[in-house]
Amino acid sequence: MKLGNYATKAGLAARALGLSLALAVSAQPALATTAATGEQVSVASDERADVPVVEEMAEGVAGGPADTASEAPQAAGAYTPMTPTEGVGMPVDGGIGIQTQYSALGDYAAWIHDAVLMPIIAVISLLVLGLLIWVVVRYNRRANPVPSKTSHNTVIEVIWTLVPVLILVGIAIPSIDLLAKQYRPAPADALTVKITGNQWYWTYAYPDNGDFEVISYMLNEPGRPVVNAGVREVGSEPWDGPAQMEVDNRMVVPAGEPVRLQITAADVIHSFAVPSLWFKLDAVPGRVNEKMLFIERPGVYYGQCSELCGAKHAFMPIAIEALPREQYNQWVLTQAGGMIDGQDEPAAAAEPAAATEGEAEAAPEATESAAPAA
Repeated sequence: MKLGNYATKAGLAARALGLSLALAVSAQPALATTAATGEQVSVASDERADVPVVEEMAEGVAGGPADTASEAPQAAGAYTPMTPTEGVGMPVDGGIGIQTQYSALGDYAAWIHDAVLMPIIAVISLLVLGLLIWVVVRYNRRANPVPSKTSHNTVIEVIWTLVPVLILVGIAIPSIDLLAKQYRPAPADALTVKITGNQWYWTYAYPDNGDFEVISYMLNEPGRPVVNAGVREVGSEPWDGPAQMEVDNRMVVPAGEPVRLQITAADVIHSFAVPSLWFKLDAVPGRVNEKMLFIERPGVYYGQCSELCGAKHAFMPIAIEALPREQYNQWVLTQAGGMIDGQDEPAAAAEPAAATEGEAEAAPEATESAAPAA
């Protein structure tokens, strides 16, 4: 038995020696090929002696992780709040009329006010004033000691009935048209922003951009009692607007396209109102009111809660920042979980890639399992 074991071990050792020799012989052509390749590389490097090795390495790395790292900040988004323009989207000292409008509806409403209502009001007021003066002068006791006993006049009664009717019809036609346009629904593909009124701040949710939420508090005023603890003071950043109107986080929307605003409240009734955009809609607890907003040009537009909602009702401003679409997308990417609307979610896009990787990993395993059978 011992002799048999020794013979078996000797056979295994001889087989191992034979495999080593075979590997050594087969490695010689590979080494020769490597040496030849090395000579070719050295010749090529001599021919390109004017190109530094560092540049060749940089060329090889181009498009690799370094480029990806440099592009990462752009992909993550970059945003600096817009500085408001004095007198644009905000009240002005001594202003007595409608604020300058920056939406198509606002322009139409301002035209109704200036070209329809104000002339009619002025004419009626002057007519009534003239009649009063004429009656006082013509029919006082000294000028008319014997008063007339006329009880009615058919022509006058027809006139003072028809003329007011025609005036009201003239006012009603553009007014009803304006109301219809104000509540025209937004297009199906419009960006949606959900606004919630709280005592005493606003929250803005973006369901089309990853469903992140922005909380907006009024900035505190220097030298005055703190209204919102933990919030910075107005004027501490170069982009701050007027006191009692600027907030720590604005509602950011794209300019030049329709935006669907869905407005509700979490506690009491509030009202979301921005005069320069001709927008006002109540925020009612347990109910969602919807209206379309269209801002013609980029800018910062201010408003306030317009429904008495408690002790700090006066400290519940609204700040809307309208940006070009590209800058708006960059702002979205700065938010946690933000994604550009209209694009597939990263998880959905990663599923095919994961499936491809799984198939690639399964292929070698199938080859290995098939090898013994061959």
